[in-house]
Amino acid sequence: MFTPEEADSLKLVIFLKAKPTVVERKKTLLIRVSFIVSVFLLAVKFYSYFLTHSTAILTDALESIVNVVAAAFATYSIYLSSRPRDDNHPYGHGKIEFFSAGIEGVLIILAGLFIIYQAVYNWFFPVALVNLFEGIVLVTIAGTVNGVLGFILQRQGKKLNSVTLEASGKHLISDALTSFLLILGVVVILLTDLQFLDSVISIVFSLYIIYSGYGLVRRSVAGLMDEADPAAVEATVKVLNENRRHVWIDIHNMRVQQYGGDRHIDLHLTLPNYFNLKQVHDEVHDVEEVLKESWPGVMEVFVHADPCIPEKCCHYCQVADCAVRIKKNDILVEWNAANMSKNQKHYHDLLH
Repeated sequence: MFTPEEADSLKLVIFLKAKPTVVERKKTLLIRVSFIVSVFLLAVKFYSYFLTHSTAILTDALESIVNVVAAAFATYSIYLSSRPRDDNHPYGHGKIEFFSAGIEGVLIILAGLFIIYQAVYNWFFPVALVNLFEGIVLVTIAGTVNGVLGFILQRQGKKLNSVTLEASGKHLISDALTSFLLILGVVVILLTDLQFLDSVISIVFSLYIIYSGYGLVRRSVAGLMDEADPAAVEATVKVLNENRRHVWIDIHNMRVQQYGGDRHIDLHLTLPNYFNLKQVHDEVHDVEEVLKESWPGVMEVFVHADPCIPEKCCHYCQVADCAVRIKKNDILVEWNAANMSKNQKHYHDLLH
């Protein structure tokens, strides 16, 4: 049996790897398809611009340049994030995906600013619009392809836990929506012959593009700064609750970090203080397996085993045949993101 000091010094470190190769290959295939399609649609949209001289269509074409650059950078970031950890990167390379999303956001913002400049210039120095119907048809086709591809990337990004794929998918869906709205604007110009609306429409959609880019930059910075990810924490809490065992007296000081498709969790697990080393190991191993099964990518778990403190822990201990119980169990502590993240055992919540 452990003394409290011996048990408190026991830290079990587990590295879990859930076949990331297949996942990474799928990510790479999707982002390469995205790159090829983006290059093709870029050519289509610029041809539409040269055909019509419409600044609104130029708005769509310039955003497609961002698509191409972002897809190229995303291809590299997914390749890099799939590399195993090394001496210089003990936590792996997953954070490159946050950097990729940030670069994409910056490019979107720059494209939006340039479009505003071009729209204002064309307001004072207008260019006659021609062949608007042909341009509308081409942009409609390009927008439809972008929307379908974006939906696939966003859905697969969530499934494969890839910030890069999700960001690219969100961007393409946003691009498709703006394409369709721009088409409506160009149709109005075609029907009314109010060509000054071309600049107005461009400016309005440029502001939306800039806002979308800001959202990607904000998320990127949050990830690089290890900002708490409520979704990842809640998902972990849910898994532990669904598999909660009576000998897992308490889980606290839990931290969840997401690096691309990798997830890192560390937590303190309170167990009966009369458990021997093998029993502690088995329970920690079970926590490991529970978390492993809930995540398709690379999982790293650090579990620090704590001994229960008789009297203080008795109130919420669920062990029916506890050998050291001093007081009656009279409460079941709810495991939630708030109390499991605190750096203290749950008896503090009961006493205060």
